Amino acid sequence: PAPPAPAAPAAPAAPSASLSAAERLARSERTTQQPLPPKPPLDMLADLTNNPPPPPSPMRTAVRRFKIYAPLVVLLAIVLAVVQLVRPLPEPKLVMTATSSYTFEGSKPQLPWPSEGQAYMAAAGLGTLGQSGEQKPVPIASVTKSMTAYIILRDHPIKKGEQGAMIDIDKTAETEGKKNDSVNNESTLDTVKEGEKISEYDAIAALMIPSANNIARLLARWDSGSQEAFVKKMNDTAKELGMTKTTYTDPSGLDATTVSTAEDQVKLGLKLVEMETLLDITKKPSWVDPSGKNWPNWNRLVPYNDSLGIKTGTTTKAGGNLLFAAQKKIGNTNQLIVGAVLGQHKAPIIDTVIAASKQLMLATQKALEGATVVKKGQVVGYVDDGLGNRTPVVATADVQAVGWASLTVDVKLANGGGKLPQTAKAGTEVGVLTVGEGASQVKVPVALQSDLAAPGIGSKLTRIG
Repeated sequence: PAPPAPAAPAAPAAPSASLSAAERLARSERTTQQPLPPKPPLDMLADLTNNPPPPPSPMRTAVRRFKIYAPLVVLLAIVLAVVQLVRPLPEPKLVMTATSSYTFEGSKPQLPWPSEGQAYMAAAGLGTLGQSGEQKPVPIASVTKSMTAYIILRDHPIKKGEQGAMIDIDKTAETEGKKNDSVNNESTLDTVKEGEKISEYDAIAALMIPSANNIARLLARWDSGSQEAFVKKMNDTAKELGMTKTTYTDPSGLDATTVSTAEDQVKLGLKLVEMETLLDITKKPSWVDPSGKNWPNWNRLVPYNDSLGIKTGTTTKAGGNLLFAAQKKIGNTNQLIVGAVLGQHKAPIIDTVIAASKQLMLATQKALEGATVVKKGQVVGYVDDGLGNRTPVVATADVQAVGWASLTVDVKLANGGGKLPQTAKAGTEVGVLTVGEGASQVKVPVALQSDLAAPGIGSKLTRIG
């Protein structure tokens, strides 16, 4: 009989279809898990040596953190140090330690005020010495020409030593020049003729010395095209200067409707004394016009007692009026004073107003005095480099204030408009000490008492902000 056939090898069992969903998920997860991260070196060493890793401890944790963070801290410190060393240094500042004001000893001076009308007295940059009478608007006559001259020189300045623009003489100026007769009784420049020219300088001189009405009107037409337009400019300028009780109706002051106060005229006078060209004219005792005719100055205060003129004004209705200025040399300062006297009706009115003004002028000059506020070499402040280093600064000369009894003046320290140096030798001028304001201002340079050194590395590294 034939041997039995060999049995076929059994086929591998198929996966049971009856596996649960949870089992299939478990198998899937085992196949997709990521490898574990490598063990720490100490654990790996323990595995290799069959020694168990040392148990966690605070010391081990601290050592591990130190090894991780120490390099980062060192790197951060290096970066911060480099930033501190290379970033720009702060700008040095000049700080004052001297007293910020000075008060003159004594009581306020009493001035000889006129018995009628009104008056006002001030010093440029220092303030008001006082006033008398009610400051109410009154006719000011030819004192009006002060505003006319101010506007012309402000809008058409004349360089020192020059004559300014050349102005054509029109028919009106020539005709009005003949009104200096007994009928019209106007003050005019009667030597001008149509077709000729007059320099701006001579026109201002004709305005302020012989008080020429026809030249005042000529200047108004030359500047603004018409007298009406110029009068508007006069009133606008008055508002700008704070002359709240002033109204101009003509450029010459012949109209009684042009009114002002002594206080308002002093406000204008304080601007006029800043015009060197004007004072060069008004301080003349007389003036020779282009034709060769000599004209005396109505203001007979000049050239005496350091008087600088400015402008008279007299009419029957206005009385005697005068806006005047003078100077007084105190130390290295040329102090300017300005006063106004209005409404003097005692005949002769021009003599009355000049006498009253002279008393005020001389008394004010006498009241002005100088006082040493800071002595040469005295420390008045320091240069602060912004990093905690301070270098003292000293006055390079005596500092003298100008004023009168009871007056307080300001003391200021500034760098003079330029930047302060980061380094400099002792004696280098780094600023200016200033006492007072305006024309009375006294300025003295200040210098380093010792070398101004650049900030050191330690200051740079430790600075904040």
